Amino acid sequence: MSGVPILSINSGSSTLKFGLFSPENGEERPLLRGSAEGIGKSGGKLEVFDPEGKSLFHEESVYASQQEALDHLTKALDSLHEPRPGAVGHRFVHGGSKLRDHAVIDDEVLKTLEEAVHFAPLHIPTALELIRAAQSVYPDIPQIACFDTAFHRTMPEEACHYPLPKKFVDEGVHRYGFHGLSYASIVHKLSSSLKPRTVIAHLGNGASLCAVQDGKSIDTSMGLTPTGGIPMGTRTGDLDPGVLLYLMRVHHLDDEALEDLLNHDSGLLALGGASDMRKLDEASGKGSSEAALAIEIFCRAVARTVAAFAVSLGGLDQLIFAGGIGEHSDSVRANVGAKLALLGVQIDDARNKAAAEVISSGPVEVRIVGSQEEAQIAREVRRLL
Repeated sequence: MSGVPILSINSGSSTLKFGLFSPENGEERPLLRGSAEGIGKSGGKLEVFDPEGKSLFHEESVYASQQEALDHLTKALDSLHEPRPGAVGHRFVHGGSKLRDHAVIDDEVLKTLEEAVHFAPLHIPTALELIRAAQSVYPDIPQIACFDTAFHRTMPEEACHYPLPKKFVDEGVHRYGFHGLSYASIVHKLSSSLKPRTVIAHLGNGASLCAVQDGKSIDTSMGLTPTGGIPMGTRTGDLDPGVLLYLMRVHHLDDEALEDLLNHDSGLLALGGASDMRKLDEASGKGSSEAALAIEIFCRAVARTVAAFAVSLGGLDQLIFAGGIGEHSDSVRANVGAKLALLGVQIDDARNKAAAEVISSGPVEVRIVGSQEEAQIAREVRRLL
């Protein structure tokens, strides 16, 4: 199994990212990568690229589901005459309380995941359907579930234990943390350049932060589910629990209506009218006070979380920006950096606008690092097998 290609599948709400990887000098070298986008929408597309970014396959179609997108993807791979994978790795947002490490998928693992649906009802059912679809396409090779929660197993009890009665904690109600494959890929990528007391800010449509001490997670912003933490594209982030009680009592929202409100109709979308930071920047530049407020609330939440994690870490040596917003929004990086000047964060304006690898000029090193979730899935799969 050590030399076979591994297919990494990373499913999102309307996208299916993938990569085919082969080992080379201890690293996972991409043979090709790409994505299916617009799943469940009227206009979708599938693109496959070689390692240098040259397009090898392009298709515009309607993909009604993740499974249909996977079917088109595997046919595209066959048409390109790439070697068939020897294993398939699936990104799983949540494995529940019983699956805290990456696992080879068998009947027992599938049963455990089905029983854990209540931990992530928006994510686990779709992921299970995708696994079954991949098993039908590749029935004779191992399928591995790679959990975003696994990276955070190292958090101490004081970071993940909620102040609730013990019976709920025993049921698995505690802080899990997410974006773990992104964080793990950044720790791997930086290796010796990773400093002892680091905060990684994975800022995208879904956003979280992680306090990393000597390469291990010791605190993170998301909690039991990916809804918690800082405000996101369409998610609230942390709320006073009394807000939920108010919505239930006064507006008579049931659990499904609450879930929809908290995950799809809130966050930056509710504050500024758009979930995309680029659109908010544009609107703010044209004088929209709502968009400007949304950006300021987001940046303030990021900076407050970094400052809190400096307490968890006993100081701050390094701040890393990742994710779509973290990598591409120089204005967000500058805004957050200015708020953290008291901790020694100083961002060089020219380097920041040029998106240099290191953008700091002060005692706290500030970097921009792209996460490589698909490559990390391949690493975890190969390690496990």
